[in-house]
Amino acid sequence: MNAGGGLDVLGVDLGPGVSAGFSNRSGGSSLGPHTSLNLGYHVGDDWDRAYANRQVLGGWLRAPITMTTQVHGADVAHVDRYRPNMKRKADALLSTTPGVGIGVMVADCVPVLLADARAGVVATAHAGRGGLVGGVVPNVVAAMVAHGARVPSIRAAIGPSICGRCYEVPEQLRTEVETAVPGTAGETSWGTPSIDIAAGVLSQLKAAGVQRISRVDDCTYEDERYFSYRRDGVTGRFAGVVALIGPAPSHA
Repeated sequence: MNAGGGLDVLGVDLGPGVSAGFSNRSGGSSLGPHTSLNLGYHVGDDWDRAYANRQVLGGWLRAPITMTTQVHGADVAHVDRYRPNMKRKADALLSTTPGVGIGVMVADCVPVLLADARAGVVATAHAGRGGLVGGVVPNVVAAMVAHGARVPSIRAAIGPSICGRCYEVPEQLRTEVETAVPGTAGETSWGTPSIDIAAGVLSQLKAAGVQRISRVDDCTYEDERYFSYRRDGVTGRFAGVVALIGPAPSHA
C-alpha cells in the first residue's frame, strides 16, 4: 500500500562508495497527519507503518537504516550493525561499516550528512537549536577524525530545514544563540526576531575545517512537501540518510 505516491529522495554526492540523500513526505504508507513517508516511531503514527516506511527508504539507500532517540544534545553514537529500534539517546551517528545505513529524523531541525569516502567513515547530525549551541556539529566532525577521517576529505550536506524567515523566537533567545554561534540572528518575513539554524551549521562546519559543503535551501515551514512541527504540530518526520555501500577505497 502506498498512500503518498512514488518515493522522492534528493540524492547528494558525498563521494564514491557512499549513498546519501534526504527524503520528504512522499512514498510511504502512513495516513492522516503522518502522510505518507513518516519515519518516526514516537509521533503517534502506527508503528508498523513507520517501520515499513524505513524499509522503503532503506531500499533506496541500499542499506537498512538505524536511527536513534534524538534529544537535542551533542552526543555521538557509533553504529557498527543494523539496529531496528536503537534505544540509545544521541543526536549524531557514525558508522565505518559498509552496508549499515544511519539516519537523522527531522521536522524543522537541520539534518546534516557527512562522509570521508576514502577513509570509509560516514555520519549524521541532528542540529536543532539546542544541538547547535551544544556543539553537535563540531563533535561529529571530531568523532569522524577519531575514526580515521581527514578533515580536508570530509564532504557534508545540509538538508531542508526551517529557514530564518520563518523560525520566530523571543528576542532574548535570539541574542543567546547569536552569542554562542555568531551569524544565526535573523528576522522573520513578518518582522520579528528569528534564528537561522542552517547558517549556524554552515559556520560551524567551516570552522571545523570542512570546506566541501552542499546545502538544500528548501524551507520545511514553507514547503508542504516536508513535515514541519512548527507549521502543523502533530506531524511525521522525514530524514537524511547515509551509508557506505562498498568496501572503503584503497589508500595505496
